[in-house]
Amino acid sequence: MLKRVAVLSDIHGVLPALEAVLDEPEVRAADRIVLTGDITAGPQPAQVLDLLAALGDRVAWVSGNADRELLEYRRGMRDTIPDPIAPWAAEQLRTDHLELLARLPQSLSLLLQGLGRVLFCHATPRDDEEVVLVDSRLDRWQEVFSELDRDIRTVVLGHTHMPFVRLAHGRLVINPGSVGMPYGRVGAHWALLGPGVELRTTDFDIEAAITQVTRESSYPEIDQWADYFLRGQATDADALAAFGPRDGRGAAT
Repeated sequence: MLKRVAVLSDIHGVLPALEAVLDEPEVRAADRIVLTGDITAGPQPAQVLDLLAALGDRVAWVSGNADRELLEYRRGMRDTIPDPIAPWAAEQLRTDHLELLARLPQSLSLLLQGLGRVLFCHATPRDDEEVVLVDSRLDRWQEVFSELDRDIRTVVLGHTHMPFVRLAHGRLVINPGSVGMPYGRVGAHWALLGPGVELRTTDFDIEAAITQVTRESSYPEIDQWADYFLRGQATDADALAAFGPRDGRGAAT
């Protein structure tokens, strides 16, 4: 049973944000670092994968929809990806990167002190693109958790880039937020688990990070990308308004 786990989600290929979180004392001391997907689709995909792979068995990986899409694009299984930066990011990956992404599971479970058996996934346990939000109705949570074993009392997920902790039908649900593309406020968001739950924000020099990313990335629209995402111009209200219809609330009676 693990004592403490650091959860990093939605890094989206932003190296300085990842480096800042990995430098946190609690992350360096954690028994395991769990990645809950969307690791690569961003301005520095190869550098991010190389840094994480160098950490060896300390890292437990879960695939996100963006990671799957990059792999499918490179393997000729799709012609387009909705995220404008993703096709460019896919072309930056080496063969060993693609092999790594192909091995990633959709979910994993770990025994964690104080929380028991914890399931880690990207969007929901059954699908890497489904949307659940802090204010999703209880019958929506019941639906997406319908296939879970009863002994899983804690679920950790990402995908929507906004941190929250809530109860849903007796299960604790945790979203650590996004390391590289935060919605609502700047900084790199992550979570520390065991024996309790802490939502954490790592502050780093945003202007220096923008300078680094724009200097090191060859993405043609990198100036606009870095300005929008690293400065946190997408608000939580914007994100909730965009994601809300996708959690099925419009079909509720």
